[in-house]
Amino acid sequence: MASDIQRVAIAQIAPKLGDLGANLERHHEYIREASAQGAQLIVFPELGLTGYQTQDLTLEVARSATSPEIQSIVDQSREIDVLFSFVEETQDHLFYVTALYASQGKVVHKHRKVYLPTYGMFDERRYFAPGDRFDAYASSLGTASILICEDAWHLSAPYLLAMQQATLLLVPASSPWRNTMAAAEFGSHAFWRHLLQMYAQLLGVHIVFANRVGYEDGVHFYGGSGVVAPNGSWLVEAATAKANWLSPRSTAA
Repeated sequence: MASDIQRVAIAQIAPKLGDLGANLERHHEYIREASAQGAQLIVFPELGLTGYQTQDLTLEVARSATSPEIQSIVDQSREIDVLFSFVEETQDHLFYVTALYASQGKVVHKHRKVYLPTYGMFDERRYFAPGDRFDAYASSLGTASILICEDAWHLSAPYLLAMQQATLLLVPASSPWRNTMAAAEFGSHAFWRHLLQMYAQLLGVHIVFANRVGYEDGVHFYGGSGVVAPNGSWLVEAATAKANWLSPRSTAA
């Protein structure tokens, strides 16, 4: 595992559903701020450019990976690495929940969400096609990898990435607060904390968890973003239930 000390910023935001323009402007603003504070990487939540429940807005907000909006963020990566997520439309008109990692003005890696939840309040498979692979990649922070929300709830995914020598797992998410008991006992927040701590310790990796906040159609997204060290400790953790900025924090990757 590389031991260089890195500075990572997490943008725990509440995207405006379907408003690509407003969300894009916020991305640009946060990227500039993170860069000014000396961060080497900024991580945005799952579907931070579009909002989560796109449903009948999917065709309207979808963009190709080479569209001007997406390229404008890639261009900003000349000063700071950026991980961001959007609805991707391919040339054969399939739609994916996609995360791009950009650095030095280029797309370094693209991950399409593999596990699309279709249970309870979730109906992603109706609107999106599943990705078909998990790949680690070389980044300025070491060998990195991406798991989009539900991807991380399947043990095989982080294991495959660790076997590819990944030392940094980046997890953009749009996880709602779905407690059925006391928050300390069960629910998305408690489950995510325990899950990520276990992965970090089991696989010997750093994990950056970027979860969104806000409400969409009555669904509450809770936040709780943070960075987990290989020993399972949370190096930094954002508040729950509100939008806030996690300033760049030194961490090993």
